[in-house]
Amino acid sequence: MIRLDTISKQNGQQILFIEASAALQKGEKIGLVGPNGAGKTTLFRMITGQEPPDEGQVVVDRGVSIGFFSQDVGEMAGRSAVAEVMDGAGAVSEVAAELQSLEAAMADPEQAENLDSIIERFGEVQGRFEALGGYALEGQAREVLAGLSFSQEMMDGDVGALSGGWKMRVALARILLMRPDVMLLDEPSNHLDLESLIWLENFLRAYDGALLMTSHDREFMNRIIGKVIEIDGGGLTSYSGDYAFYEQQRALNEKQQQAQFERQQAMLAKEISFIERFKARASHAAQVQSRVKKLEKIDRVEPPKRRQSVSFEFPPAPRSGDDVVNLRGVHKRYGQRVIYEGLDLLVRRRERCCVLGINGAGKSTLLKLVTGTTAPDEGTVTLGGSVKLGYFAQHAMELLDGDRTIFESLEENFPRATQGSLRALAGCFGFSGDEVEKKCRVLSGGEKARLVMAMMLYDPPNFLVLDEPTNHLDMATKEMLIAALSQYEGTMLFVSHDRHFLAALSNRVLELTPEGIHQYDGGYTEYVARTGQEAPGLRG
Repeated sequence: MIRLDTISKQNGQQILFIEASAALQKGEKIGLVGPNGAGKTTLFRMITGQEPPDEGQVVVDRGVSIGFFSQDVGEMAGRSAVAEVMDGAGAVSEVAAELQSLEAAMADPEQAENLDSIIERFGEVQGRFEALGGYALEGQAREVLAGLSFSQEMMDGDVGALSGGWKMRVALARILLMRPDVMLLDEPSNHLDLESLIWLENFLRAYDGALLMTSHDREFMNRIIGKVIEIDGGGLTSYSGDYAFYEQQRALNEKQQQAQFERQQAMLAKEISFIERFKARASHAAQVQSRVKKLEKIDRVEPPKRRQSVSFEFPPAPRSGDDVVNLRGVHKRYGQRVIYEGLDLLVRRRERCCVLGINGAGKSTLLKLVTGTTAPDEGTVTLGGSVKLGYFAQHAMELLDGDRTIFESLEENFPRATQGSLRALAGCFGFSGDEVEKKCRVLSGGEKARLVMAMMLYDPPNFLVLDEPTNHLDMATKEMLIAALSQYEGTMLFVSHDRHFLAALSNRVLELTPEGIHQYDGGYTEYVARTGQEAPGLRG
């Protein structure tokens, strides 16, 4: 369906592709992987014709429809979320818009004298809307939006009033409703809660078109794809299998290439040593010459390209008392909406509690109550003795000073630390060399999250409260964070939609329900085994 034939592409000084080739066949579901900046988004843009390759060609079979979801959703305002989603469905959306304006005209007293002609036109348009399957399409649009956790109110309200994350869901819903022959999805799992993520996973598994997608969520990727295309060093390499198979295969290939490289190096060293020893002897001149020629003809094996893997070790956190935080009789409401009524909860030392609950259940509110960011309407929240709290919240990234560099931000927070230790810290969180001189205002969401995390963990608290810490983080940084946090001796309370993160780090589950908190000993994996569901909203 889509072929990339020996494409080459350069952005400024950076070479992204050198005579790279790959193909996407009918019905294939492919994960596109590679380090940040390797050219994944550029590849999508070349397939959709937004950018041409410098050399080679991108061939799309005649009549193949492509839907492209990217993080850049553009402006949305002035119509409902449902209308915005249906807009991607072509002619039917224009008819729907006319139908809506005619409905408004019929209810407008100023247009009373034209009522007969408006009603007549309404009948014609309604007939066309029905013939195009408009009512069924609207039902499907609502179904997709509901799957992505929209309430009826949000579906019918002005899309312009939604936050950036929800607008992204609208843009994603538009592509899903289109059901094109090929979907190109650039990070569709960003900004989704666990319920929406699992709904999307099931939708994409059942989708019979071809799919090429990127995602920093390994579980999500693993359950959908059957093939991986890796961008690395300007080339495209295909692996048959899911993401876990790709990782194993890549590690095996690296090991084999390293062994081959070492064997060749040993052989070369032997040959060079012979040449050095006997080059001055006339009796060995012919042998020396023949070996020199042999060396010149040898195809050199390159050592495997090492992925930069970072690791971070916590300095030990000071010990806290056994009771870390105690909530007693807590009431909390926002306007008419009751979030908590008489909530009791005790978190004890070294517990790692993950908080689960459907949208609006009060997950972030619980974290805000515990950290003192929000006060309860009634009841008490008490931190235990010697508790040193660290709170990672989404808004923490907005508090970075845009005029400071990464290094200046670290220096300001840790004035007594040596330059070397701060550079080492920055390196652990993916900022190597000159990158520490970047101003905070130009950082991406992922870079900001890494910087905030680095500042929080350098001098670690003994109670970590984390609200979606893996949002924006790539797989390598997530792995580093999981490895570091699994060695952490303190207490954790966290919300995450990343199932790999939940399973690796939790030893207690707090499920928020309308009846109160259901508590499960054992981590997320035990919770799934016991309830038969991966998220509370999917039960029943």
